[in-house]
Amino acid sequence: QVELAESGGGLVQAGGSLRLSCAASGSIFSINVMGWYRQGPGKQRELVAVITSGGSTNYADSVKGRFTISRDNAKNAVYLQMNSLNPRDTDVYYCNAHGVTKSGTYSQSFVSWGQGTQVTVSS
Repeated sequence: QVELAESGGGLVQAGGSLRLSCAASGSIFSINVMGWYRQGPGKQRELVAVITSGGSTNYADSVKGRFTISRDNAKNAVYLQMNSLNPRDTDVYYCNAHGVTKSGTYSQSFVSWGQGTQVTVSS
């Protein structure tokens, strides 16, 4: 089992910045993709940004040029620097990871989600 622990959400004024962090723990052999998604009340969860172990990234059009995703493979961690925030960015943000766990000679793929961290942007 792989657990993801998020931190860094909060309340910020429009135009401000926040940095989200997420660290994975467990019997991790490798993490192929880490990313951030967000979900508001009554809405579907949507992709914000993802990053591969090799550093390739993909962003939602709504955050391009404002948000930057990065990761530290040695720490099994992913970060989301969010700049120029606006009220439409208000949501619960979830960390996600896809990879492989290994225990002895037994390996298994996994997909894990964090519990979510609230980001609120006031106008």
